[in-house]
Amino acid sequence: VFMTQSLSTVDWLVISAYLVFLVALAYWLSRKHQSSKDYYIADRQLGAWPVAISIMATQCSTSSILGAPAFVAFSAEGGLVWLQYELAVPLAMIGLMLFLIPVFRRLKLVSVYSYLEQRYDLKTRLTMSALFLVLRAFASSVTVYSISIVIELITGLSFFWSVLLLGAFTVVYDVLGGIRGVIYSDVIQLFVLVVILLIVFFLLVENSNGLNSMLDSLEPDRRKTLNFADHGLGDGNTFGFWPMLIGGSFLYMSYYGCDQSQVQRTLSTRNIDESNQALFLNGLLRFPLVLLYCLVGVGIGAFASQNPEFISGLPKINGVTELNLAVPHFMITNLPTGLVGLSMVALFAAAMSSLDSVLNSLSATTMEDFVTRFYPVMDWKENTELWCSRGITAVWGIITLVMSFSVGGIASTVLEAINQIGSMANGSILAVFALGLLTHRTNGSGVIIGLITGILVNASLWAFAPLVSWLWWNVVGFCVTFVIGWGLGLVAAPSSNLQPEYLQDLRMANIFTGECLVAEANIDWRRRCAFMVAWFLMLLILLWMLGA
Repeated sequence: VFMTQSLSTVDWLVISAYLVFLVALAYWLSRKHQSSKDYYIADRQLGAWPVAISIMATQCSTSSILGAPAFVAFSAEGGLVWLQYELAVPLAMIGLMLFLIPVFRRLKLVSVYSYLEQRYDLKTRLTMSALFLVLRAFASSVTVYSISIVIELITGLSFFWSVLLLGAFTVVYDVLGGIRGVIYSDVIQLFVLVVILLIVFFLLVENSNGLNSMLDSLEPDRRKTLNFADHGLGDGNTFGFWPMLIGGSFLYMSYYGCDQSQVQRTLSTRNIDESNQALFLNGLLRFPLVLLYCLVGVGIGAFASQNPEFISGLPKINGVTELNLAVPHFMITNLPTGLVGLSMVALFAAAMSSLDSVLNSLSATTMEDFVTRFYPVMDWKENTELWCSRGITAVWGIITLVMSFSVGGIASTVLEAINQIGSMANGSILAVFALGLLTHRTNGSGVIIGLITGILVNASLWAFAPLVSWLWWNVVGFCVTFVIGWGLGLVAAPSSNLQPEYLQDLRMANIFTGECLVAEANIDWRRRCAFMVAWFLMLLILLWMLGA
C-alpha cells in the first residue's frame, strides 16, 4: 500500500462529494434530452468555449499528468524537449479549420464516418467505424487499468474496487448526461486539475527558492527545448524537432479531425464559425496547459535531487521503481488534509475526462453507423431511440471495464507503445478523408487497400526499422495511403454517392482566394489562420529562450 495513511476521512469526503456531484449534474442535464441527436450532439446548441475546454481536458489525460512530469524529470532521453511536440498543434488547427470541419458541418453529421459512405460507399464507412471502435475500446481499457493501478497503490483499495470507483461513476454520469454531461463535467474537471497543478507548481518553486533556481537545477541536456540535430530517420532519436513538428502535425490533424471522440464535440456547436472557434481556442490554450505540467516535472526533479528519500518512497512494480507516481507521491506527502483529497479528485478528473468522451463516441458510432444504418429510426419513437443510445453507452462502459481486468499482462508494453500504435494508423486514416476531399476519381476499394497498406508499412517500420522515429509513421502512412488510393482511382471507376457542388469547388486554389466553406463564417477565417501562424512563431521563440 502506498501512503494510504495520508488519505484522511476529510479527503475521502472530498472525493465522495465530487463523485456524487458529477452524477447529480448528469441527472439534471438528462432532463433536456429528447432524442439521440440531442444525446450525442446536444442539438448543436453548445458554445465554442466549453467545447474547446472539453477537448483540452480529454488531451490532459492521467498518462499525461503522470507521464509527462516523469519524462521531464527522470526519463533517459527526456526533458523539456517534449514541449516542441506542441508546436504542431496550431499548424494542425489551420488544416482542420480550412478543410475538414466545414465539410462535416455542412453535411450535418453525427458520426464522422457517415461522410465516407456519402463520398465512397458503405464498406468504407463500416471499415473505418469498426477500426475506431476496436482501437478506442482497447485504449480505454488500458486507461482504466493504468489509473486503477494508481488508485490501488494510493488508497489501498483492491484493483476490483479501484476499477469500480473510477469506472462505475464515469459510466453512470456518461449514460445520464450524454454529450452535455461529458462537456460540462470536463470543464469542471479541467478547472480542478489546473488548480491542483498550480498549487503543486508554486510549492515546488518555493522549495527551490525561485523559478530560476528550479530551472537551473535541471541537467543541461534536460533543459534543452529544441533539438534540431536529430532527424529521427534512422539515427535512433525519436524526439527530434522535425519528426515532432511534421509527424505531430499529421497526427493531430488525424486525431482532432478524423477521430469520432474528438470531432463529435466539435460538431455539437451552433455553426461552422463556433466549431472553428473551438479549434482555434484549443490551438491557443493547449500549450500553456502542457507547459504547466512539464514545469511541474522540472520541480519534481529538483525536489528529488534535494530529497533522496523521495524516490525511495515510491512503490515498486515488478521490482522497478514506479517513477510515474512521483506527482501523486508529492501531493500526498506535501499537501494538507482536504487538498490531498482534492488532488486525488484531480487525478480522477484526468482519467474521467478521457474516458467519458470515448464512451459517448463509441455509443454514437455504434448507433449511427450500425444500428440506425440497418434499422432506420423513422419507425422508432424518440424516447425509444434515446433509451437505446443510453443502453449502448452502458454496454460500452461495461465492456471497457471488463477488458481492463485482462490487459494487465500486456499493459506495461502497451502503455509504453500506445502513441506508437496510434501513429501506425493515424496518417492512413487522415489520408482516407483527404482523398475524399481533394480528389474525385478515388473509390472505396482503393482507399481501403491504401489504408491497409499504409498500416502494414508502418508495422514493418516498427519491426524492421526501430531506429526510425515513430512520429514519422504518421507521414509515411498518409503518403502510402494517399498515393495508392489515388493511383487505384485512376485505373478504376470512381465511386461516390454524393457529389454536391460545394465539394466539387473545394480545391487548393480556392482555399487561398477565400472561395471555400469557411467563407460562410462570421469571423474572417484568414485572421484566425494568420494568428495561428503567429502563435506558432511565438512559441518557437519562447522555447528557444527557455532552453537557452
